[in-house]
Amino acid sequence: MEEKEFYNQFEEKMQMELLKLCTSKGRLEGTLLSSEDIDERWKEYAPHYMADAVSQLNDYPAAAMAWAGYVGMAVANRWDEDWASYATEPYEKLHGKEGFDDMDEHIVQEILGLTLGSDEAQAIEDTMRSCAHLAITLIRREQIEAQSTKAFYVFARTTRAMFRIGAAMELKRLGYRFEKANLAEVN
Repeated sequence: MEEKEFYNQFEEKMQMELLKLCTSKGRLEGTLLSSEDIDERWKEYAPHYMADAVSQLNDYPAAAMAWAGYVGMAVANRWDEDWASYATEPYEKLHGKEGFDDMDEHIVQEILGLTLGSDEAQAIEDTMRSCAHLAITLIRREQIEAQSTKAFYVFARTTRAMFRIGAAMELKRLGYRFEKANLAEVN
C-alpha cells in the first residue's frame, strides 16, 4: 500500500507542477480541464502507448514523455469534434507515416489542423518540450533506480499526467473553461 501511495502522490505532484508550467506559459488557466470520456480513453491507449514509448526512453526520454501530451490533445480534439465517431478509434490511427516517431507532427497537422511551424504549432511544441523536461527533472529528483519496476510505474504515471495536460491544453484551445455556476439563476 505504501508504494501505491507513493505513486499517487508522485502523479499528483507531477500534474500540479505541469499545470503550473502550462499556466505560466498561458496554455492553461490554473485548472486542469478534463472529461471522463477523455480520461477513460487513456486507459485503453496506455498499454499501446507504453509499448511504443518504453523502447524510446533511453535515447529519447523527452519525446517518450511529450508524445503522451500530444495523444491527450488528439483525444480532446476528437471528443470535441465528433465523439460518437471517434470514441472507439484505435490508437494506431494517431501514428504518423513513420509510426510513433512522427506522431507529434501527425497529430498537429492532421488532427489539430495546424500548419507545422505556425505560431500555434510552435507554442504547443515549446510547451510540450518544457513539460517533458520538467517531468524528467522531477523523476530524477526521486533518485529511482533506472530500469526498475518502480521506474516503470513512475514513467507510466508521468505519461498519464502528460496525457491529461495535453487534453486540458487542447480543451482550452478549443474554448472550454471552468465557470462558476450561479445556482440561483438555474432554479
